[in-house]
Amino acid sequence: MDDKATAIVAGGCFWCTEAVFRDVIGVSEVESGYIGGAVPNPTYHAVCSGTTGHAEAIRVSYDPSVISHAEILDIFMATHDPTQLNRQGNDIGTQYRSAIFPLDEEQRAEAEAAIARANEEHGGRVVTTIEGPAEWYPAEDYHQEYWEGEGQRNPYCLAVIPPKLQKLRKSFAQKVK
Repeated sequence: MDDKATAIVAGGCFWCTEAVFRDVIGVSEVESGYIGGAVPNPTYHAVCSGTTGHAEAIRVSYDPSVISHAEILDIFMATHDPTQLNRQGNDIGTQYRSAIFPLDEEQRAEAEAAIARANEEHGGRVVTTIEGPAEWYPAEDYHQEYWEGEGQRNPYCLAVIPPKLQKLRKSFAQKVK
């Protein structure tokens, strides 16, 4: 990989968004973690309580010569429901909010444009926020690459992740590994 760029997004359960982006061409690494809260070094159980202010999120490392930040954001917006406030399906709370955490002003402008594109598709109902700057905290090791291991035996994951992967493959076939 020549140059590496980073994007941080939160779209509900990080197991789900991580599984999607692990299948995207040009993505070299996906890390689940927590961002956007007030408590230093949060744990999964603290974040799940909804009291830390953090969102479950992913940090995506990618090659911008293969996939652009705008494409990363379009895949993100299309593979979760950006119209649900503080939830994704049965996962309810601010820790499951839809948010983009730009790392600079160029990413902020791209986030605004991605939300505008999604609003056209969703009739102006997108609730995705643009947040940050904020401290990134990696999730515990057992959350990393969850779908590839434990997730394959988890009924929640089996119900939620395959439809997201199908949408990725259908809507972004040219971007799938």
